[in-house]
Amino acid sequence: MKDLKGKKAIITGGSRGLGRATAIALAKEGVEIAITGRNEETLQQTVAELEAIGVKAMYSVFDISKYEEVKNSIKEILNTLGDVDILINNAGIATLGSFNDMEVDVWTQMIETNVLGTYFVTKEVLPFLLKKNEGDIINVASTAGLNGNANVSAYSASKFAVIGMSESLMKEVRKNNIRVCTLTPSTIVTDMAVEAGIVDEEDNDQVLKPEDFAALIVAGLKLPGRAMLVNASLWSTNP
Repeated sequence: MKDLKGKKAIITGGSRGLGRATAIALAKEGVEIAITGRNEETLQQTVAELEAIGVKAMYSVFDISKYEEVKNSIKEILNTLGDVDILINNAGIATLGSFNDMEVDVWTQMIETNVLGTYFVTKEVLPFLLKKNEGDIINVASTAGLNGNANVSAYSASKFAVIGMSESLMKEVRKNNIRVCTLTPSTIVTDMAVEAGIVDEEDNDQVLKPEDFAALIVAGLKLPGRAMLVNASLWSTNP
């Protein structure tokens, strides 16, 4: 198993939910962390938690759907970190609604954030991994990207796209010792899921918690270089 201590990671949407849990799990492994998001207050709080664990941590405030913001912010992050080994594209949005009733701007925003945002961040980080000839990229999709369902057409479309993009990238860069993994979790009790009305904040122990997801990421990153997760799913026992 690989030792993660001393590695450096960038996690988008890292201030809460899946991103925060993953940042904490990696920090406990000795990984230096840069988290991104749009809420500076929650980013600061999470960085303080990470530093309390004993690792170097930083944050950057930007909207992943805005390419110029991504370009400038990733440059600043890498100037501060000095290097990067792991990219976790976790940031995303979800809104429920029927195909007919959902407003065009809501549909568009979902695609711009979940698909283009993942592309923009990866585009800016990938050259550094190629130069090193190694690294890990983990893209967070969803079981909604494996099977469509009623009232999630925009979200499902965005996650199908992330999976396809990830598979294509994986086949391009595996010759460069860069592993590209797409994770497809089912229902998880996160702030986004609660706000969307998918789960209750006090959901029972049969529904996945962010810490469960973080544990899968750590396990995947620790796999020897010759092994990788591809479209790995994590299901609740009562989704």
